[in-house]
Amino acid sequence: EIRLVESGGGLVQPGGSLRLSCAASGFRFSQYDMGWVRQAPGKGLEWVSVISSGGGPTIYADSVKGRFTISRDNAENTQALQMSSLKPEDTAVYYCVRSTGTDIATGLGYWGQGTQVTVSS
Repeated sequence: EIRLVESGGGLVQPGGSLRLSCAASGFRFSQYDMGWVRQAPGKGLEWVSVISSGGGPTIYADSVKGRFTISRDNAENTQALQMSSLKPEDTAVYYCVRSTGTDIATGLGYWGQGTQVTVSS
């Protein structure tokens, strides 16, 4: 069974930092592209960042570029999203996602349950 379990969400003040983690199991983690998608209250899904299977190329949405950093540890089957300079508009449920096939171009076929991030003073 493929499982993606997020952790690290919470309440943080504007300008603060937070680190999300995702523990993966049930598949050969090192062979798949991974990423993060978020959904703000009352809004649609927004992809945040993608990282290739080997940890090489990374892509970021313009809204988070320069503030968020995606990373992965293929030995530990985990990925992380380091978020800094957080803004109230970053408030959302953040989902850990896996590509359907090995390449992200095949779509985001697997999702975690999500973790809430709230940025507020």
